[in-house]
Amino acid sequence: MTQQFAERVSAVAPTGARNADLTDLVRILEGQQRRKLDVIAPAAALRFRDGNVRVEGMESQITEDGVTRVDGTYRPTAVADEGIADKLRIPLAYLRRMRADHVALLDENVNAWLRQDPQRRFMLRAFRGENAPGEAPAEGVARALLSDSYKLIDNFDMLLAALDGVTKSGHPTKITGCDLTDRRMYVRVESEAVAVQARELLRSYRSPFDGRSGDELPVVSAGFVISNSEVGAGAYTITPRVVVQICRNGLTMGKDVMRAVHLGGKQSEGVISWSGQTQRKTLELITSKTTDAVRTFLSRDYVQAKVTEMEAAAGKTLAEPTKTIEHVTKTLSIGAEAKDMILAHFIRGGQTTAGGVMQAITSVAQVLPDADQAAALEALALPALTAAASHG
Repeated sequence: MTQQFAERVSAVAPTGARNADLTDLVRILEGQQRRKLDVIAPAAALRFRDGNVRVEGMESQITEDGVTRVDGTYRPTAVADEGIADKLRIPLAYLRRMRADHVALLDENVNAWLRQDPQRRFMLRAFRGENAPGEAPAEGVARALLSDSYKLIDNFDMLLAALDGVTKSGHPTKITGCDLTDRRMYVRVESEAVAVQARELLRSYRSPFDGRSGDELPVVSAGFVISNSEVGAGAYTITPRVVVQICRNGLTMGKDVMRAVHLGGKQSEGVISWSGQTQRKTLELITSKTTDAVRTFLSRDYVQAKVTEMEAAAGKTLAEPTKTIEHVTKTLSIGAEAKDMILAHFIRGGQTTAGGVMQAITSVAQVLPDADQAAALEALALPALTAAASHG
């Protein structure tokens, strides 16, 4: 394991990885599984103190593994703050301002809204803090505040079920990279056995990383991205993706995504045992859906059809590339810093067409350190192609 991931695994609740391999991801997920605490709690049991979530008056759970203590202090992540703002209808920008400038006011606001309906129930997803025997409980991490009907599809269980589905599809594949954030998990899968020619798509394009020419290797291969959120930031999805072999740019096909939402029935108050029999049917369905999706997305006909669609727009020459990139980034709400990076990658790519804008966006997505931002940017590549081709 690399030093970066070893440091994360040794942390109280490791939550992040960027471009990890599958072994690193599994080790981090296993570490998280041991510290997870999921509880249905009434508002009366929740309080904010010093900007942290305090759980008070909840019964501990006794299992074969020992006593699971629920009461304690949990430090909210940015994602948890979003859930708190949403559930209590506090403007998120205001909540963030209070956290930054006036924590006592934050406590007062949150507690006042919790008192409005003390019997209202929430699901709190957290990581327990670790402490030595005889010591006071360590501070944990509040990961999300969700509806009490949120259905748990945890990353580790989902990953095993999805990979089982990939195996059952019968296609030769490899995992080319894994990302894990407080918000989502991403696992990129590719099959170089399913590759098609894309001469028009890659004509005159150069890799911005090493200068290799798309004319010499005009090939894209089939793949997909498996993604899941444990904290209410979207469904479990499998999104088809093609990969440009000379530069590893990835193009995700958001219109064809397969998803499974996290909606279930109301759950009883107390600690949730998410690893029991109730998850079996959900995981079996994920395996089955994954198998079907892989067979579709790793079809040569499917990839060829997508390449043909892209090539129809990608060849349009841009008379004023800078203005076109300005238009595209404004239309798609891409920030100024990313826009400057896209322009630089466009210039290095040497492809002065609408396709060059698409390639620049996907190459920038590869180098962003924030995996959520990278995934969001890559998802804009095809809309950017359309916007660039229609501009002017």
